[in-house]
Amino acid sequence: MLTPESLDLARRLLAYEAGAGKTSVAGESAAFHVYEKLRRHLCVLAGVAGFESLAARALTLARAEAPSLRTVQVTADGSIQGLRELELQIDKDDGGTILIARLLGLLFIFIGEALTAQLVQDVWPDSGNKGKA
Repeated sequence: MLTPESLDLARRLLAYEAGAGKTSVAGESAAFHVYEKLRRHLCVLAGVAGFESLAARALTLARAEAPSLRTVQVTADGSIQGLRELELQIDKDDGGTILIARLLGLLFIFIGEALTAQLVQDVWPDSGNKGKA
């Protein structure tokens, strides 16, 4: 079950990315941008293999709540395939949001809410999410 905190943070980050105008390229969703920013930052901190494991687990958990994610895959370098296409087909508050919330939820478990909030602040310094995990 998703925690309200991880779901709320995922929704805020997706709304920020959507509002930042960075999703104007056809086929690029806010969820894809959030995922990629987290991937780049976490690969530096945890390594590619560490992030790939975390992302694969988040995807497995998210599929239980959003079966539409069955076509999405995490590659060996931690990048994601199929999320762009999925976001064009489904409600924006479905699979992408759940995947990001699951990823954030695992971060809450493994590094804690305070460090997750700091990570979010590092990646999105102008998002207004300071101290809000």
